[in-house]
Amino acid sequence: MEQVISHFKDDMTLMCGGFGGVGAPPSLVNLILDLGIKNIELISNDVGFPWIGPGKLITDKRVRKLIASHIGSNPEAGKQMHEGTLEVVFYPQGTLAEKIRAGGMGLGGILVDVGLGTLVEKGKQKVNVEEKEYMIEPALIADVSIVYAKQADVYGNLTFDKSARNTNPLVATAGNITIVEAEDIVEAGQLDPECIVTPGAFVDYVVPSKGVDWKWIWELKRADGLLNEPPKKLQKE
Repeated sequence: MEQVISHFKDDMTLMCGGFGGVGAPPSLVNLILDLGIKNIELISNDVGFPWIGPGKLITDKRVRKLIASHIGSNPEAGKQMHEGTLEVVFYPQGTLAEKIRAGGMGLGGILVDVGLGTLVEKGKQKVNVEEKEYMIEPALIADVSIVYAKQADVYGNLTFDKSARNTNPLVATAGNITIVEAEDIVEAGQLDPECIVTPGAFVDYVVPSKGVDWKWIWELKRADGLLNEPPKKLQKE
């Protein structure tokens, strides 16, 4: 664990897998909070909810810049964006996923035409391919990628559970250091090779998960509509 902790630093670029909290690594997010890491540039498809997934980092104001496709389920992110305390860069989900994939594959970037002719093209380099114009979107990589896996073997080969597979395979490839939180860690040879999605070559560390520590909003509501166990941030409101 000491080796893992040494990679989390102030001002780091952090890439997080998952969407809507599903597939995001809860124990690693909590570890970053406990370490007091701040001024993070976060790359994540979304920021979950204020008390779920990487949304916790937003709520605790550890993130100075966010690169994402969606923040609508996390009002704290919108609040900080409008207050000017959180810089947010939006991309369409497909473009963001491809920028991460390109980073993981060692490519310089991708060509897109979404946003041409709008303010999105400001400052973007353009090229023509077969008489069609595109913008160049640079690839994305991170100092550290954090990933949630269903199973990992001791070599870092990974399987994912259903929709938790979402962005994790891409994020796992695009970190200079990739740290995996796994529900189950098994010996070599125990995973079905046909089920391995991310090869261990992309993984630097595997740590055991302490389990999901949050509930959906509908699980917190009582029959009278009030929250049964409101997260701390909701209590303050």
